[in-house]
Amino acid sequence: MTMMSSPENLGGRTGASGVTSRDTAADTAAAQARTAAAAAGVEVRALSDFGDLDQAVRLFARIWGRDANPPMNLELLRAFGKAGNYVSGAFADDRLVGACAGFFHAPSEDALHSHIAGVSPEMTGRAVGFALKLHQRAWAMDRGVDRIAWTYDPLVARNAYFNVVKLAARPVEYMPNFYGLMLDPVNGDGDSDRLLVRWSLRDPAVARACERPGEVRADPALAAGAVVALGTAADGSPEPGRLGGTTSLVAVPRDITGLRAAAPALAGRWRRAVRDTMTDLMARGATVVGFDRTRGYVLRRNS
Repeated sequence: MTMMSSPENLGGRTGASGVTSRDTAADTAAAQARTAAAAAGVEVRALSDFGDLDQAVRLFARIWGRDANPPMNLELLRAFGKAGNYVSGAFADDRLVGACAGFFHAPSEDALHSHIAGVSPEMTGRAVGFALKLHQRAWAMDRGVDRIAWTYDPLVARNAYFNVVKLAARPVEYMPNFYGLMLDPVNGDGDSDRLLVRWSLRDPAVARACERPGEVRADPALAAGAVVALGTAADGSPEPGRLGGTTSLVAVPRDITGLRAAAPALAGRWRRAVRDTMTDLMARGATVVGFDRTRGYVLRRNS
C-alpha cells in the first residue's frame, strides 16, 4: 500500500490579527514532501504517543547496534516533542521504518538542528531518508524557520552524496572528534569527526533538489580543472596531492564502515588524511561545493 506524508497544517501562517497568510514557498515544500513520501511508499508524520516513540527508540538502537545504550531514549524524544521540537517517523503499512528528531537553535539563529535520522536497513534504496528530510523541511518552513543544520561523518561517502548532492546542503565546518569516543558498529572505536552542514530551505538550489526524488548525478562541471588534494593510491590508502588549487578534490573510501571492520589501521589513516586535508583547505578559504561518487568532495576557493 502506498501512503503519502501529511505534514501538519503546512503552508499557512497565522499572524497577530488571527488572519492566515499564504506562504507559497511553504506550500510548494509541503507538496514536495508529499510527492517524496508517495514515491518512497511511506507516510511521514509526527510522533507523539508512547508506542510510536518507543518504536523510534528501538529503531535507532537497531540501526546503530546499541541495544543496551540507544542513541536516543524515550524520555528525551517525549520531551523534544512536548517542547515543540521536531520528532517524526516514516511508516510503511503501519510499521515504523524511519525516524528523525531535532531541536531548535537559540531564537536569534533561526534554525533547527537535526540531531538524528535513521532508516531501517531493509528499506535501503527506497528514498525513505529523502522523504523524511523533505517532511522536516516543510515542517520547519511552516514554522517560519529557514535553516536546518546537522552533522555527519565526512568519511561516509553515501551520506556525503545524500547531503551535498541530493539535498543541496552545504558543509560549513569540519569538527574533529566532535562526539568523542562512540564505540558502536557504525562509528567504530576511532575519533568521531563530523562535518556541520547547513540547509538553506528557501535557496533555489535546495528547492530544485527537492523536486528530484530519484537518482541525481553530481555536476561534472564542478570538478572541471580541479587538482587532487587527496587521492586514493593503488593499494587503497590515502595519497596526498596538492593543496594550492582553486578547485580541489578530496577522496574518501568507498565503504568506510567495511574498512573499519576489515582494516581499522587503514581506516584511521583515512580519518587523519581527510581531516588534515579538509581543515587545511577550509582554512585557506575553500568551501565544499559538490561531491563526486568516484572522486570525492569538490572544494572551491574564492579568488
